[in-house]
Amino acid sequence: MRIGEFSRKTYETDIQVKIDLDGNGRYQIDTGIGFFNHMLSMVAKHGMTDLDILAKGDLDVDFHHTLEDTGIVMGKCIKEALGNKRNIKRYGTFFVPMDESLSMVSVDLSGRPYLVFDADFNTEKVGQMDTELVEEFFRALAFNSEMTLHVKVFYGKNTHHMIEGIFKAFAHAFREAASVDDSIKGIMSTKGSL
Repeated sequence: MRIGEFSRKTYETDIQVKIDLDGNGRYQIDTGIGFFNHMLSMVAKHGMTDLDILAKGDLDVDFHHTLEDTGIVMGKCIKEALGNKRNIKRYGTFFVPMDESLSMVSVDLSGRPYLVFDADFNTEKVGQMDTELVEEFFRALAFNSEMTLHVKVFYGKNTHHMIEGIFKAFAHAFREAASVDDSIKGIMSTKGSL
């Protein structure tokens, strides 16, 4: 069972996450931020990952702490669930066309945290959520799961479509990278560890 579960409580947020990498896309998500809930449900459904998230944050200040801290906790859960990374494919890349937009995400479960985020959004908010926080979420996720993550939006006009494309592409790319391939003997690295 590749399951990760982690809780984190600070003066700003109280976050509980459970992830099952071998689930069927079931989710129960409540962050207090409607658009963020919608995006996280894409990660579960399109990644065939069971995901439970309960996040309480200082939304009266802004949404930054809640998105960043959710990324931190999700990242820690992913790291735990992957364990020693034996027999996983390690790499995954996926493109998602979302109407007029095209997004790509590429993942390497390398143990080396890195984020390249190349997206120019056309609006400052979708719903009540600041679009600049999408990058903050993925930075926290990448660094706490210790993955190399590249995100690119090639083009688009509708910011909702662009961001949704990113989350769907991440779900598929991560699912591919984390998938078990029995033909891989041990770790997918000449070093022998990731």
